Amino acid sequence: TESNLGPNTMPGKKIAVVGASNFDLISYVPRLPKLGETLHGTKFNMGYGGKGANQAVMAAKLGAEVFMVTKLGKDVFGEGTLKNFKEMGVDTTHVLSTDQAASGVAPIAVDTDANNSIIIVSGANDLLTVDEVEAARPMIKESKLLICQLEIPLEISAKALKVAKEEGVTTIFNPAPARELPDEVYKLTDILCPNETETELLTGMSVKTEEEAIAAAKTLLERGPKMIILTLGERGSLLVTKDETHLAPPHKVEAKDTTGAGDSYLGSLAYFLSQDIPIKEAMKRANHISAVSVTAPGTQTSYPKRADLPAELFEGC
Repeated sequence: TESNLGPNTMPGKKIAVVGASNFDLISYVPRLPKLGETLHGTKFNMGYGGKGANQAVMAAKLGAEVFMVTKLGKDVFGEGTLKNFKEMGVDTTHVLSTDQAASGVAPIAVDTDANNSIIIVSGANDLLTVDEVEAARPMIKESKLLICQLEIPLEISAKALKVAKEEGVTTIFNPAPARELPDEVYKLTDILCPNETETELLTGMSVKTEEEAIAAAKTLLERGPKMIILTLGERGSLLVTKDETHLAPPHKVEAKDTTGAGDSYLGSLAYFLSQDIPIKEAMKRANHISAVSVTAPGTQTSYPKRADLPAELFEGC
């Protein structure tokens, strides 16, 4: 488990991300409004989001060569997202647009107790096609890793995983938001990386203790992935393979905003694995970077750049 999982031995260290791009519209309110009620909010923020986009941006901020396969609407949010990708250093060759739907958006209301209500309108994300993923095959073939999630239609994520496996590229699957998955998806996955909630939904098992988490991860392992990396928030992250289990300790911080922390972890993990850092060390470093991200507000804006992190995190990169 200490080496690259795929037979792809090309010199490239590129990361492919196939997933959603959303635009977050966040209103801060004294309390969540009742039905039919109009409330005055105290603050409004906008930000770039979507799990796929977040993971791609995190990896790019660390210095990875990343390309994104996603679909945007031909609107102001789509224009802004495309510009953001370019500014963050994400290759946009396969960032597509459509006039058949608006860009994905997430209007969010947050009250003073940090409770929130979120409406996700996937829009253009739902219009990405299997043919458009197939068109990205040459770039996927050049990649070291491919990452998928579940914010786009399942058949599109499955197609991306299939193309990667056919080309000998290591696959990382983040089953978020969680739903029931066909056997094929598990079998196409090298590294399955769910969080606690997603693990409970996929297995019907509790993960409150380390022993419970290991048992749940072993249940997922039996479905076909080569390894499970279970993110446990402030408890760190857990590796389970058929041969071993390993708990990578957390990096302790005072959390201010945990939004997007899981995506920060995934993007960081992918970066270190693309640099041939051994899996346990990659997990430890990803724990550190995702911990740094929760000390600042926002999602992508909270992700640290390489220059802002300790040099020792990049030893061997």
